[in-house]
Amino acid sequence: MPAFPPLPNSPSRPRPQGGVSIGAVAERAGVSIATVSRVMNGVAHKASAETAERVLKAVAELGYRPGSVGRALRARQSRLVALLVANLANPAMAAIAASVETALRAQGLVMVVCDTCDRPEIQDEYLLEMRAQLVCATVLLGAVASEQLAAMTRDGETLLFVNRRNPDAEESPFVGIDNRRAGREVAAWFVSQNIEVAGVIHGSLDSSATADRVTAFLAALEAQGQALPDSRVRTIATRDHLRIGHELAPILMALDQSAGGTRRRGLFCSSDLIAYGAHCALAEQGMRIPEDFVLVGFDDNPLNDWIAPWLTSVRVPYEDFGAAVVVALHAIWAGQRVGATLLAHHLAVRGG
Repeated sequence: MPAFPPLPNSPSRPRPQGGVSIGAVAERAGVSIATVSRVMNGVAHKASAETAERVLKAVAELGYRPGSVGRALRARQSRLVALLVANLANPAMAAIAASVETALRAQGLVMVVCDTCDRPEIQDEYLLEMRAQLVCATVLLGAVASEQLAAMTRDGETLLFVNRRNPDAEESPFVGIDNRRAGREVAAWFVSQNIEVAGVIHGSLDSSATADRVTAFLAALEAQGQALPDSRVRTIATRDHLRIGHELAPILMALDQSAGGTRRRGLFCSSDLIAYGAHCALAEQGMRIPEDFVLVGFDDNPLNDWIAPWLTSVRVPYEDFGAAVVVALHAIWAGQRVGATLLAHHLAVRGG
């Protein structure tokens, strides 16, 4: 099959704008076209002050002016939407990302996916890079507090928060579930099944989703006269939820066994991945789940029906996120005030 010839106006050789191309500016300044773009858009975080000065000098000498294409992009006529995901290895986040991509594609929009690894410095790098690419919106699936996110929130950038709320402004546009309500429902289920809660294992409370789930669960238990001591509410300083569950489940089991009692016991895990790690550790000790011990997770990711028939979990409606994100983005672009879109969840009970 013959190779296609290069497009006449490919990114490597942009069309001249107003008689002077961005490539000519890059050549005069001795830098890449991408560096010129970043300097012109005020996001030259990777360029030295001396480099930025050379670019601006070349712009002035050549009389370069961004043309209509650049103005159109800045007017939100770009087709690119950035999706910054905290952890693409998490099946729950991957399922939401797939739903969003399908819905955006149906609108003629193109999604660019970036995995922030739940780290603020990586999130900031992608926020700046996506702004340099003039995306028409940035959707954050699992945002963490960071310097650039705070600045972009203050500047009124087009940001939509999914699953976790904006750590700097809770009233920012949000699509997710009512995590507080879900936490209360899990506590009510434990009580209704006469299962005594041996402990709670959770991820970082920097996540609004996790914090809402855990605090509401504990408050509901306390209201039922079953308050848990701090020693039974545990996490460790790692983003690896499998490891959190694997390390902490045996510790809470040991505390539970020393306390005695005859009622059936269980653990609440703030994510399915934590529950997977807990299951592995308890199975290594010869425990049968759920016959000997009950684990309740959160997310009910699509793998559970196949690999975790023992896990009761809060079901997040992954397939509904895409449509909700598109509706929220159109409302933001129309200048409407957008608050929280709360999707319906339910408790998927497994294991008898």
